[in-house]
Amino acid sequence: DALGVDMSTIEAFALSHGHLDHVGGIDQLSSLVGKKGIDLVLHPDAFRNPRYLKITDDFKVFFPAFTREKAEAAGVRLVEIEKPYPMIDGNILFLGGIPRRTAFEKGSPNLCYEEDGVEKQDPMDDDSALVFNVRNKGLVILSGCAHAGIVNTVEYAREVTGVHEIFAVMGGFHLTGADMDAVIVPTTQALKALNPVYIIPTHCTGRAAVMYIEKEMPDKFLLNMSGTRMTFAG
Repeated sequence: DALGVDMSTIEAFALSHGHLDHVGGIDQLSSLVGKKGIDLVLHPDAFRNPRYLKITDDFKVFFPAFTREKAEAAGVRLVEIEKPYPMIDGNILFLGGIPRRTAFEKGSPNLCYEEDGVEKQDPMDDDSALVFNVRNKGLVILSGCAHAGIVNTVEYAREVTGVHEIFAVMGGFHLTGADMDAVIVPTTQALKALNPVYIIPTHCTGRAAVMYIEKEMPDKFLLNMSGTRMTFAG
């Protein structure tokens, strides 16, 4: 509403992963769009519970549970998929589960879940991204948090599509916090090697990482914030 976006033009939803800050508004979003039974494409592990942020052994912040019942109550049709899935007549690709291949992208050690009463590091298998192939320009990769690693994400997008050129990498890169400091430099250097035309870090990338990416890739870096509109045209 605040941005003046006509929500009725939305044809489908895709969920990056099952954390509250990415799925908590599904009721309101579905209501604004007003299309009963609209597709919500997501990895089935988005419903993994309980999940929490482990501060110390005695201090754990549990995420509110996201369930199939809550999603369906919002009026969406669940499309649970682990593999790459074409959306909107094949114009958008939901990547599904993303292979973890780089040596430095190991996830967040303080993100955990419980299985049969046993605490485990959450591998965030539900983390995914969207891929667009812009004619004569290359791929635009849009991540939510890139818990799978933004480099893993971009490399998998290239593998799945067979398109080598990267037009833009945009979204959260999850490089914030002391536990991710050591990942900033190798991530940035790997992104430089991938040579996107534009690099657009948002959300959970973190100030230190954003500043370093801008320093290392000044001609490719685009600053953005809530309300920024970008058009990628072929």
